Amino acid sequence: MFTFKAEQRIFDIGSVKLGGQPGQLPTVLIGSIFHRGHRIVEDSKRGLFDKDRAKRLIFVQQELSEKTGNPHMIDVVGETSEALIRYMEFISEVTEAPFLPNGPDATIRLEAVRYVASVGLLERMVYNSINYTATEQEFVALKGYHVKAAIVQAFNPRNPQIDGMRQQLLGYKGKEGLLERAFKAGIEKPLILTPVLDIPSIGVAVGAIFTLKNELGLPTGAAPLGVISTWKRSGEDKEFSKRLGKVAAATLTQCMGANFLIYGSIGKARNIFPSCALIDAIIAYSMAAIGVKPLTRNHPLYKIL
Repeated sequence: MFTFKAEQRIFDIGSVKLGGQPGQLPTVLIGSIFHRGHRIVEDSKRGLFDKDRAKRLIFVQQELSEKTGNPHMIDVVGETSEALIRYMEFISEVTEAPFLPNGPDATIRLEAVRYVASVGLLERMVYNSINYTATEQEFVALKGYHVKAAIVQAFNPRNPQIDGMRQQLLGYKGKEGLLERAFKAGIEKPLILTPVLDIPSIGVAVGAIFTLKNELGLPTGAAPLGVISTWKRSGEDKEFSKRLGKVAAATLTQCMGANFLIYGSIGKARNIFPSCALIDAIIAYSMAAIGVKPLTRNHPLYKIL
């Protein structure tokens, strides 16, 4: 295994710690709920949904988190601000897990942030997300609401390779990067997300995790599992192959030092938590040999091995 050169930051978000060197803290697993096409949603504009089924999905992820030691968060997706606020109100009542308000545009997300700030839940929130489309108005609003934690996307539409991601985050030819703009807006806990555009780009994304953590020392992760569903030449037993492919994508991401993984629909938790916990345990055991030990007893190394 390896250690990163830069000092590695560790952030507390709600009850969850993330960041650090490989083996210190387990991978934070983030499941998405109320996303487009999610069958528990009855009216995506108004935010009406099957509460019993939603609770069961959340409780399964929570139970798996407790059993494995992998912390969990919830990516809350809403098509409108009305829906997103209703979803987050529900989430905050049924779980203590941190949540990520996620909407198709900044207007929807910021209305949700206004609600979160008004009810005193900012310490559990990760804004999702700051990206290349961010405007000055968005940064001003984030500062005004005192948002401290946010996903910062490294995607650069002009250059999707690692050097382009670095330019997006740090700036280029006198243009301010997203990280500096986020810091000026009061973001103290930026979580770097490297982009996955298709199956081959998973390799670029996980390579960027290593490169950016090595330089910046910030918690970094990716969302590599969703694109596996587009795998056309996955063999005769397509569903089985795709399930294995998603586990492989998660494993590769962890082995390159990822601190968090957005794994897709929360209904996939049973497939993801055990395999990710096993990899975390193996990584932690190997890192102990070079003097890097887990920072918590609530770690897969102690929970599942």
